[in-house]
Amino acid sequence: MSTTTENGMGPWSTSREKTYKKTTSSALKGAIQLGIGYTVGNLTSKPDRDVLMQDFYVVESVFLPSEGSNLTPAHHYPDFRFKTYAPLAFRYFRDLFGIKPDDYLYSLVNEPLIELTNPGASGSLFYLTSDDEFIIKTVQHKEAKFLQRLLPGYYMNLNQNPRTLLPKFYGLYCIQSGGINIRLVVMNNVLPRSVKMHYKYDLKGSTYKRRASRKEREKACPTYKDLDFQDMHEEGLYFDAETYNNLMKTLQRDCRVLESFKIMDYSLLLGVHVLDQSHREGGEPGQAGGDGRRPVAQRVLYSTAMESIQGDGKAAEALTTDDTMGGIPAKTHKDEKLLIFLGIIDILQSYRFIKKLEHSWKALVYDGDSVSVHRPGFYASRFLKFMSTRVFRKTQPIRFSPSKRTRTSIPALKSSSQEILSSQADERNEDRRDRLAGARSLASLDGQAVFGSYLRPDLVPVNPSFYKGSSMGTISTSSIFVNVDSQPEERDDVASSSTFTLEDSAICLTSEQSTMDVDIDRDDGSVLDVYL
Repeated sequence: MSTTTENGMGPWSTSREKTYKKTTSSALKGAIQLGIGYTVGNLTSKPDRDVLMQDFYVVESVFLPSEGSNLTPAHHYPDFRFKTYAPLAFRYFRDLFGIKPDDYLYSLVNEPLIELTNPGASGSLFYLTSDDEFIIKTVQHKEAKFLQRLLPGYYMNLNQNPRTLLPKFYGLYCIQSGGINIRLVVMNNVLPRSVKMHYKYDLKGSTYKRRASRKEREKACPTYKDLDFQDMHEEGLYFDAETYNNLMKTLQRDCRVLESFKIMDYSLLLGVHVLDQSHREGGEPGQAGGDGRRPVAQRVLYSTAMESIQGDGKAAEALTTDDTMGGIPAKTHKDEKLLIFLGIIDILQSYRFIKKLEHSWKALVYDGDSVSVHRPGFYASRFLKFMSTRVFRKTQPIRFSPSKRTRTSIPALKSSSQEILSSQADERNEDRRDRLAGARSLASLDGQAVFGSYLRPDLVPVNPSFYKGSSMGTISTSSIFVNVDSQPEERDDVASSSTFTLEDSAICLTSEQSTMDVDIDRDDGSVLDVYL
């Protein structure tokens, strides 16, 4: 394992010297750059062709003595042998992601590697390239062998789905020196160094011992775990509906692939950049954190978080700007703007006999469903449930139902129509009152009271049922004379007889008519003809 002589001060800080399997970090970095420079340069002379099944199991080896040889340069490190696993297959993977050999060499060889601190318990060493593109990680022998067996299925999955949150492996190497084997894997960088991560999480979906240690919390930018996330982001992280659906679709597809390979104990590395806090600190997303330099333009395809999730490629490319640095826009429940960077890591753990024993032992002591080590099917379902319900959530847009607008418009039309009709009815009532007053004055001049049609055959007899029945229409009373002295209560009935009915669908107004025949059914069954 690795030991360090000086503790790092942050997630991207470098230490003065660190050893791994009795090999100093400086000697290891030099051997990495020398070996990759030779093998990739030698690979360019081989013609391109289709990848065959036997290409996944090819191992090329070259010896690099310190004094140099006809094929290798001289160096001041101890003699070592450099092995390259499946060179043609990994060349195909790099071509699939648009990585040219010159760019690959420039990132890994021409610029010095940056050593990173490791918050995990594996004791692996991490090196980052200066342009933020690639991560070099030391792996154990069993992990390297598992990756080699995984390559054919990995090749098939990348052909079907290059947009994935799974690690993208670009090379597998081994350095042999002094009887010690140091295996290395080159993969994509999930968290860009040029963006300050205000929060970092390693999420598995389990709860057993899933809190950051006290030593980890004392770091400048610690890596928290599942229980810490629930305490610090109780409401989760909110995405718009399309982004949430694309993200969950990608996670479901990746977990299905991992389950088919019987892989478990993987994690989701999640980096949260708070835009509002960055603005208050006076920094920009492309300038916060790291060495303050904005790296060169991204050359690797599908390497950013926004490009890695499923969806329209054009939409993803439109959102990948210098301001977002490929992060996924999100918000908190307090409406704080965020940039999310994420990727699935540590997938080289298969559910072998040792893992089965570990799960059985922990299930006896603790809750078997809460421990991180579990069978692949259960692990994938628990992982997805935790991500979809506790970590990522979908914002619900406010929508107005068109049916409500239609229903509310009818009372408004009805009320406005009633106001118009009531004003017209008042004018008609006043006109009737004037005419009735004139009729009363004529009756008083005549000096006779009209009690029935037998005295004045030209008058219509006053009948309450007549006025009540005539409330559905409009009757002109220009020629009707009523004895108001004998039936005073009937004036209100006369005024109320011109009542209009309002329907929701249509409003009908009756204009003045010269003549009208009305047939009225009386209580006694007789029919009275009224001539107006």
